[in-house]
Amino acid sequence: MTANWAAFVTAEPDLAGTVEKRFGAYTHHILATLRKDGSPRTSGLEVRFLNGELWLGMMPDSLKALDLRRDPRFALQANPGEGTGMGGGDVRISGRAVEVDDVETKAGYVEEVEPPEPFHLFRTELTEVVRTYVEDETYLVVQIWTPGHPLRTIKRT
Repeated sequence: MTANWAAFVTAEPDLAGTVEKRFGAYTHHILATLRKDGSPRTSGLEVRFLNGELWLGMMPDSLKALDLRRDPRFALQANPGEGTGMGGGDVRISGRAVEVDDVETKAGYVEEVEPPEPFHLFRTELTEVVRTYVEDETYLVVQIWTPGHPLRTIKRT
């Protein structure tokens, strides 16, 4: 089961707000894709939250774009920033990336983002959103959301 960003925001608005803020703190993040041989590839990436979607834009024929065309599964991790503070916690999103070729949709993205052209544009279908943070310098808290299920929170000492 998958959901777009708007469905996640509707299901868990507080967590979605935290995730967007965490990704908004820095420009570049880490995208994990799968190579032809199934091994992982990590790449830097900018992301955008626009019109109820989480978008991934990429240079033409970049290896990460070719990976996603072949196998749409991805994992995306927010840039942790400097030091060890991790303000807002560690945030990860997993799902499937669907390439968008629709001229009108791409034109809308260009109007908002002004990326260098040409480019690949992928809309995401979420399978999991995870936030991990430290509470009261005592607990490691893990929040896990998957489509169709309530938010799970796990606390460890």
